[in-house]
Order: sequence, then structure tokens, then C-alpha cells
Amino acid sequence: MGGPFSFLRARSARVLRATGPLALPLVLAGGWVLLFGLFRLGFLVLYWARLRAVPELGRLPSLGLRFDLITCAYLLAPLALALLAAPAAWRARLRPGLVAYGTALSVAVLFLELASLGFLDEYDSRPNRLFLEHALDGEVLRTIWRQYPLLVCATVPALALLGWAVAHGLARLERARADWNGTRRALALPVVALALFLAGRGSVLGRATTRSVANVSTSHLANELVPNSSYTLACAFFDLYLERSPAELYGDMPFDEALARVRRWSRIEDRPGPVPLLHEQRSAPAPGRPMNLVIVLEESLGAQFVGALGGLPLTPELERLGHEGLWFENLYCTGTRTVRGLEAMVCGFLPTPSASVLKLGLAQQGFLTIAALLKSQGYATEYVYGGDSGFDNMENFLLANGFDRARDQDDFAAPEFVGTWGVSDEDLMREADALFASHGEQPFFALVLSTSNHAPFEYPPGRIRPHDAEPATRNNAVQYADYAIGRLFERARTEEYFAHTLWIVVADHDTRAPSDELLPLEHFHIPGLILGPNVDPRVFVPVASQVDLLPTALHLLGYHGAHPLPGRDLLELPSDDPGRAVLQYYTVHGFLAGDRLVVHAPYDEPLQFTWRGGHLAPAPLDRELERDALAHALLPWRLYLEQKYRLP
Repeated sequence: MGGPFSFLRARSARVLRATGPLALPLVLAGGWVLLFGLFRLGFLVLYWARLRAVPELGRLPSLGLRFDLITCAYLLAPLALALLAAPAAWRARLRPGLVAYGTALSVAVLFLELASLGFLDEYDSRPNRLFLEHALDGEVLRTIWRQYPLLVCATVPALALLGWAVAHGLARLERARADWNGTRRALALPVVALALFLAGRGSVLGRATTRSVANVSTSHLANELVPNSSYTLACAFFDLYLERSPAELYGDMPFDEALARVRRWSRIEDRPGPVPLLHEQRSAPAPGRPMNLVIVLEESLGAQFVGALGGLPLTPELERLGHEGLWFENLYCTGTRTVRGLEAMVCGFLPTPSASVLKLGLAQQGFLTIAALLKSQGYATEYVYGGDSGFDNMENFLLANGFDRARDQDDFAAPEFVGTWGVSDEDLMREADALFASHGEQPFFALVLSTSNHAPFEYPPGRIRPHDAEPATRNNAVQYADYAIGRLFERARTEEYFAHTLWIVVADHDTRAPSDELLPLEHFHIPGLILGPNVDPRVFVPVASQVDLLPTALHLLGYHGAHPLPGRDLLELPSDDPGRAVLQYYTVHGFLAGDRLVVHAPYDEPLQFTWRGGHLAPAPLDRELERDALAHALLPWRLYLEQKYRLP
């Protein structure tokens, strides 16, 4: 037959003859670039309301293409080089393997782009190290199914269909394409290798393209849409297994200078010794009987849900308790993950761009925790969690660093309600209260971590008057979590231990709400309070950090001794102190001093902002403050590497 079909067949034959063994990688590269581009365009449309005001938006397609070509170069280099370099006798036998390689990669590429739909919705980021760390966790998989059933149902057949189509198409392409003789292959091999090398660098001249090139604006979301998800996940893989120091990301300074700057901000005297931050705690007079300490760490409870902090009126129980103790008006968490909150509230450790110390190898023994400190004073130490305590390596780390035992879902005899992430907060608080009462006269430290305020937001019916009509929402889960706090204190007040217990009730972090800033400071603002028999009710207004709560609690416990906690005893600060908070948002580091915020992004110049009225405004860079910020980013990593964050 003639006509356009004959023309297309003839044109295809000429292309196959011209490209020869390179037809397969070229077709795959073209298909992937098209796929990446379509998804990037789709994300731009999906988030247009947030992105339309970004001045650099027009740069996203061209920069995205550069990252797409980098991805194709790395993924297709083995395929292209094998097709050119393989001896004639091997080429026929390699064909099924090469087709399978191309098919598997195509399915993986599509899967990651589809997964980005849910991941961007939940984390405001493309797949990153969190995706790698939790990809096979049962709780996460169940949550994904409950949150995105339609996406999951659509993804499975889409991947199967694509795999079948690609496998058949590539097999036909391999059978139909022309071959090249040895001379032509030998001549093409160095040219193709050079082209792959340059494409993989992302530039012909100058520095190679790195992840930081995607940081084209102050909009975090816009920056996330520049690279494709295969690229971001590959970066996360190498970051996960090849930990980099903050000095590589932000710049370096001498250890002694970093130590001196952190000591000055932490109000720690300069003293020599093997533990650089070791200092004496100045405390209130010790009570006649040692006081217990309980930390209630609330999941995803940001200031946006607390009426007293300018948020929704969802936490009446917490705010009622706040009138009885030391209430923090400007408290900031150190990160956006529970393990980061545990790092701050259990270890008092400053955040770094690497994983939380709960997961780092050198911290798995001998690392300072408040449990180890109080255990040395004769305290029983326990961790109570309503889910799987092995999640995020929590149990292993805590039991190796001062905790006597961990109680989790498996230890609850007859819970009334069990959801995806474990037992309800009521069951958790009921178990915790019974455990506290069982200690009798022995002083104890306990860490309680809640679970109910977590997607898919499951909680017992009939407990609250829902804020939202749909029951399974974040707002309703916050209300229920607050209700459970109220029931805990209602029970505790009837027990003898209550008169001898100091309580810290604080959020681990805020929800990972969308933001268009490099460091969304408003989503680091959290509620917190310290409550106990010797705590005068008051509101603490200056900026404070999660890491400040442990030294402040030790002051109220009457603890007298040495420790290396870098947090500040907030009860000993002068009235003119501006307050300090240290924050980590993925690989972006922040240092907040009063209303001044210094931000260090990887491989980029530091920026300074003024925090006013809930918004960040660009400000001139104060070089001294920038050096202080850098010191707070560098020192904790050095202390970790040299294993100097410990008791002497």
C-alpha cells in the first residue's frame, strides 16, 4: 500500500539504519524525556495557584530538561556502551537482557513519577530519603492504601500495561534495527562515551550540574519540580549511604571557632576536656524527694492547631494545662520528622543535614540521652508508644542509650481501639498512667509518644464534637489527641505520683504543610509547656527551641551535675536575650535569633530574613550572625563523628 503509511515505514527504516545499535537507547531516552516533561507540566498545572507568582517559573522547563538528560545519560550508559562494545558473537545473546533492562527502567521511571503525586501532596517534595527509608514499612504501605486508594489502583494496571507495551516494542525494535560493522562501532564508541559524559555532567564547560542547580527560587515547591523523581531518589540514595558533613554543603570553619560560638549562645563556660560542651547545670534547690520527669511528645501538633498561638481552636485541654505551668509562646521544633523531634527531646542534640542520630551508626551506643543522665541518678527509664517501637530504629537506639525498656502496641493487653499506626491515644495514656503509678517511691523518667494524629487519622468514635464534617481529617485527629491528653491528666491527678512529677508536653513537629519558602518557619512553630508542683504559671515569650526544654526541666528537677546539652536553661536567661532556635528542613539549615533568620542552603550563599507578622522578608546579611549560624550547623556533626556527645 502507498500513501502516508508507506512514507512512515520508509522513514522509520532509514532512521533505524542510521542509528543502528543506538536505536534502543535513543528511543528510551526520547520516551523518558517526554514522560518527565509531561509530569512536570502536570505538576505545574496542579500547583498553579501556588506557583504562578514565582518569577523564575519560566526557567523550570529548560532546567528540568537538563536534569532529565542527566538522568537518561546515567541510566542508559550501560545499555549504549554494551550495544557498541559487545563482540558480534555476544550481541544476539545480550538482546533479551537489554530489552528487559530497558523495560524495567521504564516501569521504574513511571512508577516514581506516579508516586510523586502522593509524595508531593504529603511532603511537598519529590521522593527523597524518606521514600527510601520507609518504602517497605507496613504502617506506611497501609497509610498509602488508605490515603490514595484510587492512585494505587490506577498505578498497578498502568505499570503492567506500560511494561507489556515497552517490552514488546523494544523487542520489535531490536529485531528490526540495522547493525553496524566493527569499524563503525569502534568509531562511534568514543563519541558516544563523550556525549554520555557531557550529558551526565549537565554542562560542557564549567562546573558539573548538581542538585543545588535546581534551587532557582525561594519557592521550595518550584525547586522540587525542576529535577525528575528518578534523579531526586538517586541523590537520596547516595546521601543515605554516603553521609556528607555540613561543611561540604554550607562551608567550613575551624572547630575551635564553631565551639566558641555555640558555647557563647548556649551560655556555657569555656573549659577543657574530652567532652567539649560539658558544663555544670545551675538548678533550683533540690526537692526532698527526687521528682519524676515525663515527656509527652505529641505527633504533628503545630501552632496552626492551637488557638492560643493564633491557630484553630482545636486544643482546649492543652491550653487549659498551659495556664497551670510554663507556656511557650514562640517555641520552634528542630525539624519536620518524629525522629528529629526525638533527637531534640531525648538527646537535646542540634539538628544536622544528615539523618537523625537515632539512625546513625556512631550514635547507637554511648550517645547522651536524658534517660542515661537520669538513670545515673537512680531513675527508672521507660519509653511508651502505641505503635511499633521498632519503627525508625527508635527501640534499638533508645534501649542502647539509657532506656530500661520500651513498651509498644504488642504490650497492650486489651486496647479498645487499634488503627493503622497502633492503639489509640486513650489506650496509650491509660497504659502510661498505670505504668507511672506502678513505680511507687522510685523516681522515674518516661517518654510517651502519641500516634492518633497521623494519617489516615483513625480514632474511636463518640469522643469529640468534630471540627470537620468528614471524620478522618487532621483537624478532627488533633481534637482527639487533645482529648486524650485531658484524660491522661484527669487520671494522673488522682494518683500519688502526680504530686512528684514534672511534665513536658510538646509537639514533635508540625504537619508537613505546603510552603513556598526555602525554610517554612511558620511550620516549625509548635506548642509546648512544662507543668509541675514547683512551676510558677507564666507565659515565656522569647524565641525558644525544643533543645532548650531539657536544661530547663533539669533546673526545675533540682538536678546538680554536669552534662553537654547545648540547649539553654530558659529560666536563667537575661531579660534582653533575643532567644535562639536551630532548624533543619531537609538539607536547608536555619538559625533564628529573635526575629532574624539566617538560612544555609547546600552549595549556595547564605541568606538572611526578618520574621515579622508570620512572613519572612529578605534582609541584609549580618556576617557575624551568619558565622554563628554556620557554627550551629557544623558543631553537632563534628561531635557525632568524634563521639564527643556523651557523659564523661
